[in-house]
Amino acid sequence: MTGHVGRVALRVTDLDRMVEFYEDVIGLDTLRREDGRVVLGVDDPLLVLLAAPDLPARGPDETGLFHTAFRVPSRAALGDALDRIEARWRLDGASDHHVSEALYLRDPEDNGIEVYCDRPRADWPVDDAGRVGMDTLPLALDPLRDAATGGTRLPSGADVGHVHLEVSDLDAARSFYADDLGLRVRQSMPSACFLAFGDYHHHVGCNVWNGRSAPAEGRGLAWVELVVEDLDATRAGVTPGSATDRPEGFEVDDPDGLAIRVRQS
Repeated sequence: MTGHVGRVALRVTDLDRMVEFYEDVIGLDTLRREDGRVVLGVDDPLLVLLAAPDLPARGPDETGLFHTAFRVPSRAALGDALDRIEARWRLDGASDHHVSEALYLRDPEDNGIEVYCDRPRADWPVDDAGRVGMDTLPLALDPLRDAATGGTRLPSGADVGHVHLEVSDLDAARSFYADDLGLRVRQSMPSACFLAFGDYHHHVGCNVWNGRSAPAEGRGLAWVELVVEDLDATRAGVTPGSATDRPEGFEVDDPDGLAIRVRQS
């Protein structure tokens, strides 16, 4: 099964502030703005911000987003992202995952963000069973600062490389994303799993690290879009009657009620 992440949609209470953040700090461009809805991206739409001014903040027990991961095509672009974050916001962490180098931060409404650059696939550690070896090690920042070129926007080729979710039941999430939607488990541990289309390290991550158990009712993640090569084959794996037709594909809820939109590539 071939596919990737398309757009991610967030419900936000302060639309203007969030647009400013994703433009100035992350480096996205506003592609379309309608009443209560802003679409940002690079070559294609990547992020949809939906105005929901009356929604409360996400509760401490609510499932939903751990982070949206914006992937950049070079270390120079990652260095530029680091410069923007340090100059205009605050960096929460930086990690070497063997397969990638990653920066972490949170937006003004506490949604997690990763900005990362993949290492060459030939360098990814993969075992005989086809599982990819990912770890979380400290990342030296000075070499990234040296690689920066002064770019103020995400460059062409940037996309949403993966989404990482906080779920209530890891087994149920793994079954949905693997058995129903056709992603492969690329790494699994007692408290998290990472799944992908094809041989990527992961397009969807799921974890139970914070013990969240309640459906999402506050602001934050509204839906995630997955773009697949064979829409009919993907839909065939979904429980009959659980999917809703959309003009470009279908929508189905994951076990925690998160809307997953699936469309043809």
